[in-house]
Amino acid sequence: MTLLKHIVFILILFSFNSNAEQKLTKGNWDIHYIAFPSSFIQPEIAKQYQLQRSKYLSIINISVLDNSNDDKAQNVYVSGKAETLLGQSSELDFVKVTEGEATYYLAQLNYHDREVYKFTIDIQQGERTETINFTQMFYVD
Repeated sequence: MTLLKHIVFILILFSFNSNAEQKLTKGNWDIHYIAFPSSFIQPEIAKQYQLQRSKYLSIINISVLDNSNDDKAQNVYVSGKAETLLGQSSELDFVKVTEGEATYYLAQLNYHDREVYKFTIDIQQGERTETINFTQMFYVD
């Protein structure tokens, strides 16, 4: 199973647990985001994409689609940070993953049980920069 299929499954799983769609629209960009435990990914998928699996490690997934051009995946630069409620900050190191016409930007983050992180993600393409913010609580499974 491809990473795309795993992520779609995870998005469906989370959509049953949340009323809010994890998407923001900024101009002609639809920015999809999700953060989930890396243990949700099958071992062979983790190996293929060089992701570590752990009950204390998350995956942050960002994708940017052009909503004025048939939802075409955008080639962007993604950077960001995650900050705990106590103010401890971690820089996120995003890696670009392309599968066919789909493009994802993935980063990993260590966490503790019931830890809340505030994410600030910057998305840049040429002179254009958009910033999204979201909060996520992580649980150890």
